[in-house]
Amino acid sequence: MALKELEAKYAAIRSRAYKLTDGGGLHLFVQPNGSKLWRMKYRFGGKEKLLSFGKYPDVPLAAARTKRDEARVCLAEGRDPAVVLAEEQEVAERTFEKVARAWHANRSDGLNAAHAKRVLSRMESDVFPVIGHRPLTEVTVTEILAMVRKIEARGALDISRRANQCVSQVYRFAIANGWARENPTVHLLGALKPRPRVKHMARVPLQEVPDLVRAIANYDGEDGSRRRDRTRDAMMFTLLTWARTGEVRFAVWSEIENLDGKQPTWRVPAERMKKRREHLVPLSSQAVLILKRRMQLTKVTPGGFIFPGDREETAMSENTMLYGCYRMGYRSRQTIHGFRALASTWANESQNYRSDWIELALAHVEDDTVRAAYNSAQHFMQRAGMLQDWGDYVDACGCPQNDASASSGVDRNDISDVHDRRLRGGERRGNLRLVQRSVETRDNIIKFPGRSRRGDN
Repeated sequence: MALKELEAKYAAIRSRAYKLTDGGGLHLFVQPNGSKLWRMKYRFGGKEKLLSFGKYPDVPLAAARTKRDEARVCLAEGRDPAVVLAEEQEVAERTFEKVARAWHANRSDGLNAAHAKRVLSRMESDVFPVIGHRPLTEVTVTEILAMVRKIEARGALDISRRANQCVSQVYRFAIANGWARENPTVHLLGALKPRPRVKHMARVPLQEVPDLVRAIANYDGEDGSRRRDRTRDAMMFTLLTWARTGEVRFAVWSEIENLDGKQPTWRVPAERMKKRREHLVPLSSQAVLILKRRMQLTKVTPGGFIFPGDREETAMSENTMLYGCYRMGYRSRQTIHGFRALASTWANESQNYRSDWIELALAHVEDDTVRAAYNSAQHFMQRAGMLQDWGDYVDACGCPQNDASASSGVDRNDISDVHDRRLRGGERRGNLRLVQRSVETRDNIIKFPGRSRRGDN
């Protein structure tokens, strides 16, 4: 006889547990503590099994009967309803946030730590609050678009696209693991607002490099000679090596190899590179002289910073060099990252160097792991020659014969063409004597002829 709702509601509490049957294997299990549980007894694979549908009245009689009927359909199809129910429960508990964090953990080992942190922070700020609580397979295209529109509304168009890309990668990860069948983001391609125009890092025209070099060499924008010398040397070293700011800030002495040998090298470890791959930087004679001056001004220990912060044991702060550019009058005209663009322009316009040499020197490596590992030392000697030519070009910007063109209004073609000449012997190292003298005499200022410390006539 079928159970009635009132019978379930007012089932008496007894000293022992008992059952109120409803038919089809469904019954209400009443316990001495008053708890009432819906259960279904069935046989599968020759064994008697028990299925639980939840507590009464959280699960009313009608809902319990629906679950029983669904279980009987599974049995008719040759499926164990307990297994099906467990799978459904797992899917319900597999929220977007849970899968997204698994995706992030899976790929974070291959990312720069700072980049990995930014990706997760972006998800926590913009994605999880909207769809993070939703079961992965139930998130709709409309919900994802609403998330994107919310980010777009604050004008962050680039971030909105990056957030959508992260969501897409989460679904690709889920599909590969058998947790989802479809990537809903594929339906959003035509709905996203246009990508904002790329804003390149500010840099001066190549013909103004002589002014920039002189401004760096005569930098006097901070209180205290130690800070001034550190910032000036760091900016000049960055300019000479084509390195990124973070690579220079955290450079330590143990990374410098063969400083007094035939080819000095800076071996930047993988964990500090944007692409997480070791990078070898051949050091020009000008860069070597900067390092030798730093050896006079810092504690040279294996883990010691070449360009330390206010304390020897700390790295230089993130914006020190950028603020140095500002103090020299280059705000909005030149950034430290823009040094790389200057060097790239110089190398490409010269037409003396292959594009792959230039890209390798900039650490723009391929994503293919095997080839990238090989590329850490590929074309090393060619890159060494190219960086030495760049060092000579930078050096020539302060040569006495070019001093008359110090004003930025003067055409510098004669100076920018220096790299077209293969400088040899005394000419190649013509202005190195100025830097060399500062090392030999322990004078911490690079004094270009006819220029004061601030670069004034």
